Amino acid sequence: MEPESAVTTCYRHPAVESHVRCIRCERYICPDCMREAAVGHQCPECVREGARSVRQARTAFGGRITAVPLVTYVLIGLNVLAYVGELVRPAIVDRFEMLGAGLVGPDGGHYVWQDTYPSDFHAEGVVDGEWYRLLTGAFLHLPPTEGTFGILHIVMNMVSLWNIGRVVEVQLGRLRYVVLYLLSALGGSVLVLLVAPGEHTLGASGAIFGLGAAYYVMARRLGADMAVVNRFMAGLLLWLLISAGLTSWQGHLGGLLAGAVVTLAYAYAPRDGRRALVQAGACAVLLVVLLLSAWAKVSELTGAQ
Repeated sequence: MEPESAVTTCYRHPAVESHVRCIRCERYICPDCMREAAVGHQCPECVREGARSVRQARTAFGGRITAVPLVTYVLIGLNVLAYVGELVRPAIVDRFEMLGAGLVGPDGGHYVWQDTYPSDFHAEGVVDGEWYRLLTGAFLHLPPTEGTFGILHIVMNMVSLWNIGRVVEVQLGRLRYVVLYLLSALGGSVLVLLVAPGEHTLGASGAIFGLGAAYYVMARRLGADMAVVNRFMAGLLLWLLISAGLTSWQGHLGGLLAGAVVTLAYAYAPRDGRRALVQAGACAVLLVVLLLSAWAKVSELTGAQ
């Protein structure tokens, strides 16, 4: 009686005869399961396990390295989409632009805020609980026929976002970049609320000024040639001064300061296991400070009622 032949099969495909072992787990694998290794072949499970154990490359500020500025594309897309919405339905501007405190009269007109007003008027803006305006205003822009710039408002902002945002996003990584952008936008709106609560403002400029501040802080931290960077910052600050007479300088300055604070935390957090925690903690503290400041101002404006 002849002995039965020993047939080895793939551990993932038992019906397939196999004679090659994975060099890590030594299980038999078929040609479909073979993955090239430095020496021999590995099975799919060992390849995945090895990938998990490999330390992911990070930027100098702790973010994941990415070659595609996806978040910048998305932000530009959101701004353009919001602008199309404004063109189709102009009432979006009044509903979502940044406004700290205002009044709506019985005729539907918009009036300057005062802490005591007739019963047939009602409040509008952040003082009326419309806290979303602190961020939504940063995604709206001047309609084509209004303001000093008209359609140039969104064009200039999106060109600036494209030029600065790509650089900052690649250096910070997507998550840190999103947090920076939103906190800069919020910082601009909060300063508008604190200094000029009755002013109607809109635009991504505050967030973009925050990106400008981030660009400067990162360049200094990385030891870049500061001649070019200083010229860029000089132009940014010059525009901040010029904008005092044309646009909301409060929004620009607030975004600049918030962006600087966030990026200083990113750049100078300890480069060890605590880095992400320190960075997140600093951003959380800034968020709390901004929201408490806004709440205190709203309480001041409505305290007489």
